[in-house]
Amino acid sequence: MRLTHFHTEANGVTLNTSAGIMQIAFCTPGIAGIRYTLDSEFSGKQSLMVVNRPERQDVQLKVADHSGHLEISTELLKVMVDKSTCAFSYWDSSGSLLAAEPSGGGKTLERTDVYRTIFDASADGVETDRGADGFRARAEGMNRIFDRQAYHTKLEFDWQAGEALYGLGSHEEGMMNLRGKHQYLYQQNMKAVIPALLSTRGYGILVDSYSYMSFHDDSFGSYIWTDVDDEMEFYFIYGPEFDQIIAGIRYLTGEAPMLPKWAYGYVQSKERYVSQEELIDTVQEYRGRGLPLDCIVLDWQSWTGELWGQKTLDPQRFPDPSEMMRKLHALNAKLMVSIWPIMKEGGDNHREMSEHGFLLGNQATYDAFTDEARRLYWKQAHAGLFSHGIDAWWCDCTEPFEADWKGAVKPEPEQRMLMNTAEAKLYLDPEYINAYSLLHSKGIYEGQRSVTDGKRVVNLTRSAYAGQHRYGAVTWSGDISANWETLRKQIADGLNFCAAGSPYWTLDIGAFFVHNHKDLWFWNGDYNDGVADLGYRELYVRWFQLGACLPMFRSHGTDTPREIWQFGEPGEPFYDTLAKYLKLRYRLLPYIYSLAGAVAHHSYTMLRALAFDYREDARVHDIDDQFMLGPAFLVAPVTTAMYYGPGSRELQGVSKSRSVYLPAGEWYDYWTDERIEGGQTLEAKADLETLPLFVRAGSIIPVGPDVQYADERPEAVIRLKVYPGKDAEFTLYEDEGDTYNYEAGAYSTIEMRWCESDRTLTIGGRTGSYDGMPGDRQFAVEIAGKSGQSIVSYQGDPVVVREDEIEV
Repeated sequence: MRLTHFHTEANGVTLNTSAGIMQIAFCTPGIAGIRYTLDSEFSGKQSLMVVNRPERQDVQLKVADHSGHLEISTELLKVMVDKSTCAFSYWDSSGSLLAAEPSGGGKTLERTDVYRTIFDASADGVETDRGADGFRARAEGMNRIFDRQAYHTKLEFDWQAGEALYGLGSHEEGMMNLRGKHQYLYQQNMKAVIPALLSTRGYGILVDSYSYMSFHDDSFGSYIWTDVDDEMEFYFIYGPEFDQIIAGIRYLTGEAPMLPKWAYGYVQSKERYVSQEELIDTVQEYRGRGLPLDCIVLDWQSWTGELWGQKTLDPQRFPDPSEMMRKLHALNAKLMVSIWPIMKEGGDNHREMSEHGFLLGNQATYDAFTDEARRLYWKQAHAGLFSHGIDAWWCDCTEPFEADWKGAVKPEPEQRMLMNTAEAKLYLDPEYINAYSLLHSKGIYEGQRSVTDGKRVVNLTRSAYAGQHRYGAVTWSGDISANWETLRKQIADGLNFCAAGSPYWTLDIGAFFVHNHKDLWFWNGDYNDGVADLGYRELYVRWFQLGACLPMFRSHGTDTPREIWQFGEPGEPFYDTLAKYLKLRYRLLPYIYSLAGAVAHHSYTMLRALAFDYREDARVHDIDDQFMLGPAFLVAPVTTAMYYGPGSRELQGVSKSRSVYLPAGEWYDYWTDERIEGGQTLEAKADLETLPLFVRAGSIIPVGPDVQYADERPEAVIRLKVYPGKDAEFTLYEDEGDTYNYEAGAYSTIEMRWCESDRTLTIGGRTGSYDGMPGDRQFAVEIAGKSGQSIVSYQGDPVVVREDEIEV
């Protein structure tokens, strides 16, 4: 392929080549959108993920025509086009190479026929069954007919030595640095796809495609391949820091809204609470024991009998939903309810969807790609649930077509991909099989926003796609199994999900499957005795410690109970350790909620691979079991058994420590305030009660009181603990907690700065206000490693506290 001619436009360049046309168009000085087609003009399709496309922008650029190449540059980014091959390379403003396609050219389009399914109306029916993954329906009697032509696309890169890559979403294999790896990108239980990559060279790539994709950096090459697209379209995003790249991804795909404050507290769930009495009794038990809790979850089968997916509650078990919600709210607890996109014949919801023609070919799953179907789905959810006071949604099974959750032997990865993508293509356009969850989430968010701005949308969903975060979605990692290997892999899975630009990820603390069903490959936990097994109790405690440091702190699973008291009683090590970390989470809520404010207002990421903050330190690139929680905390979860194996088998001679790498700089042991020099690997104390937790020198951490729910004591004293060693700053963010008034500016921020040279903490003037904001408050200032504190009365004006003023 060679460049034949080009013409410059307001924000980019169109390239005519010997094999099609390309376009380089800048959204911002650091974001270039690239399109390529073999057709005579570009596709007019609407992007489902991108909300700020290049045609809306006005970017100053320069175009330089050299003998062998073309340069298109802005103040931040330069794209060079080899005229003889049309290979692109990307450079920063200082002339450093960021990324390059192979010299022979890195963009390939291959025409492919696209087929759609015609379902035979005269055929007898739909085959249905019920498995561990819920109700499923599969149509029989169908024909495939030609629909159109599209392209397979292939985007190749010559990645550089020492370059590390992250992103692509949450997958079950526990891959961290994606160099040298291969990943299939399709939606499935335990697979949540986001087609975005971050590089330690200081750039990101976002692929605007919704079909099945694959990523390769192996013996077959280094590329991203898509199955069905009208054209190739992707974005090259310059940082160079990861936070700047994430800001670019969110600029393209939309910002993440604030979740309600309660969503950062503890969410108690299990499979399943069967009645309103059990829900209320469980919350009352938490309150009676003084154990914090903000939300309880009503899992599947809350409907009547076998009416799967009906969005109303069984009147026998939930006789008065409005009164149930009144009682839960009186206990200062919220309720999250599981809803499904698939509906079984016989219920009102199914009948109404069918009468309007809003069901897909299996006559069970609603068509989330249709505006009218999404509106009807919300209407049903509102009438049956939200109108009674339900607080949050659990949109389960948002990758609605699967074919491999059966049998004793797990199919090979390629076989699983072929089975599952083929099943999805029966009912969905092959170009859009990865986008169902994105559109489903859109319907829930827009539906709830159309009814009220007084309650923020929370949607816990099993699948994800780029842009879904703008709909108040939190993704969890699917139906995982209870063993130590899974626990370890989950850390990398979550970090790569957030590295792809979506900030809210969580998991089932303790894993969904605990027992081992040898006839089902996915039901392979190690603990057939559940909570009675001391080995499972140890695993659960370690999982709980990890969960306390995630954006959403949530326990869930089947086979065995999950409430804190199921693991012992006060005075016993498992119970006491769980209570310790439950209360720690609540004390850290001022810090965590401030991070949430930074997510919404500044495109921040709270769950951070170490490369976010130390990308130039090659030693962190492959670390898959440590992470940063915000700017201050380095978390090193324990991912091996130290006390018990399965069957309560006591382990002997196992060290109660774990290896931790502390990047360069000074650190503090959170538990002891011991000051530690970074740039080294150390053996950290890690007995059952101790999660290795370190604080970066140059941190300010706001700490709240012990509370039973997130909003219990808004006027309580906040401890400001300073970790000296270098200058520090932190922004305390506060708002009403559960309205969208913050979108109109109803929130406050207080900038706090520690000056290392003169050893002073400045609590800046408060900016902004909101209804219910405490007028006067107190801060208790502490310095790590020193005893005593200074109580500061604060009315919104700046206050300076000197270290020598702190009383011992």
